[in-house]
Amino acid sequence: MLRILGRTSSLNVRKVLWTCGELDLAYEREDWGTGYASTSHPAFLALNPNALVPVLIDEHGPLWESNTICRYLASRHVGGESLLSTEPRGRAAVEQWMDWQATELNTAWRYAFAGLVRRMPGFDDPAQIAASIHAWNGAMVLLDRQLDRTGAFAAGETFTLADVVLGVSVHRWAASPIDRAALPAVEAYYDRLKMREAFQPWALPEVP
Repeated sequence: MLRILGRTSSLNVRKVLWTCGELDLAYEREDWGTGYASTSHPAFLALNPNALVPVLIDEHGPLWESNTICRYLASRHVGGESLLSTEPRGRAAVEQWMDWQATELNTAWRYAFAGLVRRMPGFDDPAQIAASIHAWNGAMVLLDRQLDRTGAFAAGETFTLADVVLGVSVHRWAASPIDRAALPAVEAYYDRLKMREAFQPWALPEVP
């Protein structure tokens, strides 16, 4: 059975759990990270030297980086080809949005989320919070334009891994205490995602 190390308050852990749900994979999850077992413990560092969750463990050993774990699961298990195409161009169309989520979108919201939701020390500068919210909304405008073009999902007409990683980010944007731009395509997309059974446990309003 798969083991997944990481707390469910982590957006990156939720990506992996949602992917497991889409693939109907059984797993055992262990709480690691803030408020739980420390990821600085030598036993955890032996699995991921970056001291970050999630970590996936299967018969081949540990694997880290959430988007990589999602790609691995989709590539390995039955039904995964619907989430991540085996055709090079189709796969690239999915992966470009996965990479965008991990770099551009996550970078935009990080300061505001840390300051307003996590209340982390050192993230209390109002100007930087405002700049982060502005960048966050700007990135979401870009996603809104893409969804308006496709009329459905991030990479096209069908649900893919891109929507798993973007979906948890859209949920975070919708659930965070910020002023949000009016983005009808994103709102309709979010409503479509919430109809998916595998997403519903991770789309609760009180868990951004």
